[in-house]
Amino acid sequence: MNICGKNRQLLVAANRYGQPFGDPATSNKQDNMKQLLLISTATLITVTAFGQTTTDTTKTHELSPVTVQGSHIPQDIQRLEPIQGTYIYSGKKSEVIDMTQKNVAMTEKYGRQIFAKIPGVFVYDMDGTGNQVNISTRGLDPHRGWEFNIRKDGILTNSDMYGYPASHYNIPMEAVERIELVRGTGSLQYGGQFGGMLNYISKQPDSTQKISFESINTIGSYGLLSTYNSLSGKVGKIRYSAWMNKKALTGYRANSESQFNAEGISIYYDATKNLQFKFDWTHSNYLTSLAGALDDSLFRLNPRMATRSRNYYNPNIHVPSIKMDWKISASTQLSLTTSAVLGTRNSVMFDKPATVNDTINPATLQYSNRQVDIDNYNSYTTELRVLHSYKFLKRKNSISAGIQYMNNDMRRRQQGVGTTGSDFDLTLVTPAWGRDLNFRTNNIAIFAENLWVLSDKFSINTGARIEIGKSDLTGTTAYYLDSELPNQIKHSFPLFGVNAQYNINQRINLYAGWSQAYRPVILKDIVPQSVFEITDNNLKDAFGYNAELGFRGNWKFLKWDATAFYVQYNNRLGTVAQTDTAGNLTIFRTNIGNSNTKGLELFLQSDFTFGNKVLLSLFTSTSLMDARYQDASIRSVNENVNVSGNKVESVPALITRIGANLQYKKIRISILYSYTTESFADAFNTTIPPASGATGLVPSYQLLDLNVAFKITNEVNLQFNLNNVLNESYFTKRPQFYPGPGIWPSDGRTFSATVLVKI
Repeated sequence: MNICGKNRQLLVAANRYGQPFGDPATSNKQDNMKQLLLISTATLITVTAFGQTTTDTTKTHELSPVTVQGSHIPQDIQRLEPIQGTYIYSGKKSEVIDMTQKNVAMTEKYGRQIFAKIPGVFVYDMDGTGNQVNISTRGLDPHRGWEFNIRKDGILTNSDMYGYPASHYNIPMEAVERIELVRGTGSLQYGGQFGGMLNYISKQPDSTQKISFESINTIGSYGLLSTYNSLSGKVGKIRYSAWMNKKALTGYRANSESQFNAEGISIYYDATKNLQFKFDWTHSNYLTSLAGALDDSLFRLNPRMATRSRNYYNPNIHVPSIKMDWKISASTQLSLTTSAVLGTRNSVMFDKPATVNDTINPATLQYSNRQVDIDNYNSYTTELRVLHSYKFLKRKNSISAGIQYMNNDMRRRQQGVGTTGSDFDLTLVTPAWGRDLNFRTNNIAIFAENLWVLSDKFSINTGARIEIGKSDLTGTTAYYLDSELPNQIKHSFPLFGVNAQYNINQRINLYAGWSQAYRPVILKDIVPQSVFEITDNNLKDAFGYNAELGFRGNWKFLKWDATAFYVQYNNRLGTVAQTDTAGNLTIFRTNIGNSNTKGLELFLQSDFTFGNKVLLSLFTSTSLMDARYQDASIRSVNENVNVSGNKVESVPALITRIGANLQYKKIRISILYSYTTESFADAFNTTIPPASGATGLVPSYQLLDLNVAFKITNEVNLQFNLNNVLNESYFTKRPQFYPGPGIWPSDGRTFSATVLVKI
């Protein structure tokens, strides 16, 4: 028993270091070696002592439990491994946000808080409900994240990659364990999007017990009520998780009520240690009232006011999937997924500029008829991926290859004449639709990427992707001859890319990459908006490339990632003015030119410890961007204007976020300052807004957020969030079309409190 007592002393001694092993941000190499030596010695003595043969005369004593405690700074931002699953990420810019370590207003889903440590993320704050994430990077369009290949647990969730690639499915942040983001230079393995891949990884089942329970409940300003509840566990070879989320609020603005519900079920069957099946179904549905756009005078008067009380928006999306992961051998693994995106996107609106009032007609004593729009999505994806490692020139190399097949059928019914009522009602008062279209796409992609390890420090990836497919358009429009519609769009692209990484040491490396990308012509680009508009029958998909050069690593108390990037975006869509053979003015929808975005991205974090109780982390996440049009002309009334050299809309020159995280015992305090410079709302770089407010400058804004979390017990956490502390009145976008031209104010000061229980 003296041996056991010595073991206990060693464990207590090890605890004095107060840091986790291998945490580069909080301990140096010498401390780690000391800790490892002490714990290894203690473990060896324990094994030796209890592993010896004993006789019946040996006395036994029950020792009190020994708890090894230590403090460490939560690391909520990491990088993807060079090889993860069947993907190769070596040499690519990647970020992993650990949501279990984030101290943010999770229920409200504020993008600036969730993506605070990812430089260059531009956020559209438009609805204030927390139902939708609208983000972009590197000068791209943030609308519903449609420049990203968006996934949940690796399963595609974009509604229709060729018809309407917006992600209407919305997973609650309470269900998310981490978020993976890979920039566009890595797109050859998952698709041609310029933005890259955004992958929400849901919380995994608790495999330590048959059933565990988690409940996260939030109450907040403007009627916010939310409850998230989950069950998970392991029984034999089956692991499972099931969760549901229900949320409601009255909204910061008048007439901006929202109701949200989402559910998910995952069943894992571990057939063997090398073969696993996963059956997954998830669903999100919300109904929100759209308060309507404001013009500049109304915004200055009262940003909380509404111009609409009868406008509604409702996406209802199901995402079922089946996945098989098979480790065939020590050097080969395979994954096969089949998934679908099924659902609708509904809206009923009085769709007029903010300057047109929605009032009762004195003659009829009724409101005007509203417009009804319905999209139906039936998108199917099957993807087979294989990763194989092999020896070449005495070094381990890896190749990732696969094939992806998409079969999508999107039906779009728009410009239906709705009721004169005020509730959410998709009923038509006349049976005909202004547009009733089907957009069917079949596409196959073959891809491969090889990681060439040339030395202990230097590696190169070379990759290619071939996209072949076509989209067929059928249907009718009330104002346009069907025969004049471009009824087939072909997709045929060979895409190539190369990445390289040089490891200065195990913690610091240089990386560089160049990769081609494309964005398909989508349905809204093809269909003329009115009888005065003509669509080019030879529209070209947007095509270009991403390039980047970066330096990242960690040293003692510092962690950093600095990147220079360049994005070339060709064949942008727009309209130009033309005259027909009779001399009549027409609006021609076509490819209007190119653009490029160049910039710098910097992430820097410093971590400090003061004894075992006080931990401090400081960070900055900053981007500089310059996005401009090249060789581009756009229609202005009845003439074409050359906009070459003009800035691309919705691209702020500077986005910076500065934060501090302080932990004292069981209390965590987070402060975040966000600053975004002004941007333009249109390609003409209009500065003085018209009466509607649809164009003009989007002014700069600065925001301050405060989050405080308390760990009451190991099972109960309490959190308070004060968002937009200074009550800044601001907006991030002036839409010219949906959901209404004009200013859409963002939330002012809000408060929420959350209780988390996990047993």
